[in-house]
Amino acid sequence: MAPDRHDRLEELRRRNREAEAGGGAERLQRQKSEGKLTARERVDLLLDPGTFQELDKFVVHRSADFGMEKQKIPGDGVVTGHGLIDGRKIFLFAQDFTVFGGSLSETYAAKICKIMDLAMKVGAPVVGLNDSGGARIQEGVVSLGGYADIFLRNTLASGVVPQISAIMGPCAGGAVYSPAITDFNVMVQGTSYMFITGPDVIKAVTHQEVTKEELGGAMTHASVSGVAHFAAADDRAALRLIRDLLSYLPSNNMEDPPRRTPSDDPDREDAALDAAVPDDPNKPYDIKTVLRGVLDNGAFLEVHEHYAKNIVVGFGRMDGGPVGVVANQPAVLAGTLDIDASLKGARFVRFCDAFNVPLLIFEDVPGFLPGTDQEYRGIIKHGAKLLYAFAEATVPKITVITRKSYGGAYCVMGSKHIRTDLNFAWPTAEIAVMGPEGAVNILYRRELQAAKDPEALRREKIDEFRDKFANPYIAAERGFVDEVIEPRQTRRKLVNALRLLRTKRDTNPPKKHGNIPL
Repeated sequence: MAPDRHDRLEELRRRNREAEAGGGAERLQRQKSEGKLTARERVDLLLDPGTFQELDKFVVHRSADFGMEKQKIPGDGVVTGHGLIDGRKIFLFAQDFTVFGGSLSETYAAKICKIMDLAMKVGAPVVGLNDSGGARIQEGVVSLGGYADIFLRNTLASGVVPQISAIMGPCAGGAVYSPAITDFNVMVQGTSYMFITGPDVIKAVTHQEVTKEELGGAMTHASVSGVAHFAAADDRAALRLIRDLLSYLPSNNMEDPPRRTPSDDPDREDAALDAAVPDDPNKPYDIKTVLRGVLDNGAFLEVHEHYAKNIVVGFGRMDGGPVGVVANQPAVLAGTLDIDASLKGARFVRFCDAFNVPLLIFEDVPGFLPGTDQEYRGIIKHGAKLLYAFAEATVPKITVITRKSYGGAYCVMGSKHIRTDLNFAWPTAEIAVMGPEGAVNILYRRELQAAKDPEALRREKIDEFRDKFANPYIAAERGFVDEVIEPRQTRRKLVNALRLLRTKRDTNPPKKHGNIPL
């Protein structure tokens, strides 16, 4: 006798319950006891309530080796589908550590590839919630092939739709390369780690002892390697951060970033900015106080907060529209550009350019960091990456020189010569080949050697050089600076500039792609 309609509906409901149970109650409880949410809890918290549409819920693996044919769980260890964040479509996958340790099989990879292909077709971001033990050993090369299938899609999607990875558990071996290709990595402190080879292999090969946390924990990658853009306190904080980050980004490279109705007066002046730069040119100050005085409501989502702190990058809004901020930080290493800062800045600039986010550049830079370590490690080619990124970018670009703008760093940090649209300078700006002290030592070497009181002569010449060159007016006379402005007027000037540039169009010469100095 054929099953009736009620039996068929009950069969569907039973299968749904089985898939939603993941690895079972005991493993789900173990996941929670480790301070981690389950895969489905993460999906529900990330998305607008009731908007998740799951795909491939009943997929199972095809492996028949090592007794795997007796262990088949619907979904096969990854939850995939699409939903809404702030009413906007996104695609996502959430790896389920309770099913085979979240290990990747051939069918598991196919599920992820399917939603990535759909995301590319409809032009929507992809969010990956990673919590996996790596390749499923029982499946051998087909598991490795599955990873490569994902890597290809990450690469093809790069610059087309935003890709965000959250590391919410283990991520080791080949599994790390997908997050590495994506635009932003969010790691969870205390429960996540990333590395190519684990502590045991390192100890066996190099005899070096290191813990998982020291080797690949959230703060290691957020502050030392730069692999992680954000280090969140827990799963919930990571998911809130992803929602916040997406609010600044367009759904794809053909759209503009989402605008909000501004609640901050576009003509607001901040008198405190007039005193932001100290009278002593060698005294540090925090560039973030300047950013808070300029951006809508002082809100700034910093990216790579703990890495290469001598440069600050992140997202804010001006007049309700998202902007990408790149700012030298005089409070750290005097704001000099080094290898890490150049890499951090270049990556961020290229992301903003790919996704139509205007760039605001705040400049106070005495130059590139000197030293044999930097030279031997390739500061020349790494510094050139930041130059390349700024020069290549066709989005609206606006630079504000707050103080120092010396040497090659002047050229790199959004100078007029590399297609920056509008360049403003504060009266405190110093635009020169080098600082007064260094210039005097070179220009007046012989006079100083012959002087009866070389220190008095040096002070005199430094003051003379500073009066003549350590100001914005020679650059303004040349048109390299469009306007010298009062600091308190910076917000109004930038809002008007962004409004002017809203219809900007610029292109690069036809080519397959450039050859950035990697």
